[in-house]
Amino acid sequence: MTDNPEIGQEITVAGLRTNYHDIGAGRPVFFIHGSGPGVSAWANWRLNLQAIADRGLRCIAPDMAGFGFTEAPADLRFTRELWVDHFHALVEALVGDEQIAIVGNSFGGAIALAYAIRYPERVDRLVLMGAVGLDFPITDALDRVWGHVATPENMRAMMQIFAYDQSLVSDDLAELRHRASIRPGVMEAFAAMFPEPRQQALRALASDEADVAGIAVPALILHGSDDRVIPVEVSHRLFALLPEAELHLFRGCGHWTQIEKAQRFNQIAGDFLA
Repeated sequence: MTDNPEIGQEITVAGLRTNYHDIGAGRPVFFIHGSGPGVSAWANWRLNLQAIADRGLRCIAPDMAGFGFTEAPADLRFTRELWVDHFHALVEALVGDEQIAIVGNSFGGAIALAYAIRYPERVDRLVLMGAVGLDFPITDALDRVWGHVATPENMRAMMQIFAYDQSLVSDDLAELRHRASIRPGVMEAFAAMFPEPRQQALRALASDEADVAGIAVPALILHGSDDRVIPVEVSHRLFALLPEAELHLFRGCGHWTQIEKAQRFNQIAGDFLA
């Protein structure tokens, strides 16, 4: 047993020991985190999982390959296909052939879209938050996040980029996330994921617009109006492409929609998913 809340249950899928959180009972909803250094499913979704599970849903949040407390072998080659394969193996292991909903944050939105395109019969609805998933000119903020050099000062500066409400960023939180980012193997895996030129790394995560337009399930798109990492215009493009989409913008909110606007996020996403 551990007192670290970031460590949940463990299962081996696609050859990787995978850390995940499994809360509640009901229709399965999978939560895919973003790609900041030191991120984990729990760090990303800690304010949301129980609230949404309380709507009568089973909320499953894995650490994706190379992130958090999921295994990251030194020879692993990180690609969108690898992440989709790993995620699919987890879905099959935990829920069999049952349909799922996916909530994808930033990088997680790209994986959610790619999964829905490859396995349309498995997905019954999508929630996309500040999602990547389409090609766009990389922002300076995203370039800095993916090119993060691990120091406590750099971690604090990066978190200030994420948050509109700067009171959310403290020295203690920055130090906690910094320590998470330098655990053995984690820093090396992160450096291998998004090498320069990072515009190319972004393009490798993007799905074709025609494929996105073919995703025929209800989609909820959420974005902070003051997001410096992923431009709000990306969500407007997704809204134009997805045939059954609705779009919600949060004023006075950066890239951390699920944290900065947790109560409203839980209400809107819970209503959509329940």
